[in-house]
Amino acid sequence: MPDQKMKIGIMSREEYQKRTIAIAKGEYRLSPNEPRVWFESIESMAQVLSGKNQELLRLIQDHRPASLNALATLSGRNKSNLSRTLKTMSNYGLVDLMHKGRTIQPVVKASQFQVEFNI
Repeated sequence: MPDQKMKIGIMSREEYQKRTIAIAKGEYRLSPNEPRVWFESIESMAQVLSGKNQELLRLIQDHRPASLNALATLSGRNKSNLSRTLKTMSNYGLVDLMHKGRTIQPVVKASQFQVEFNI
C-alpha cells in the first residue's frame, strides 16, 4: 500500500447531521481538502485508533495477511475480537474488508492520519 494520508475530523453528532442534511439539500459542497472520516469525539477516535489498534493496522500493512485467521495468528488476538475491531474500523473507512471466496482479507486504507477539529 502506498503512503496514504487520511484526514480525520471530529464533529458532534448534531453538527454532523446538520452538515449531512445541508449536503443533501445542495446547500453545502464538500471541498477536496475536507476529512472524509468523522468521529463524534476525540475519545471515540482514541478508542478506535488506540495503541493496540495502531499495532494491528501496522501488522496488516506490513504483512498483508490473506485472511482473518492469518491475522489472528500474526497478532495473537482472538478471531472474534479481530472481526469486531475490523468491522468498526471498516465502518469508519479506515480499512477495507475484501471478500475473497469464504475468506475476508483486511486492507489498510492509510498509513498516516491527520486530525482536524474546531473547539
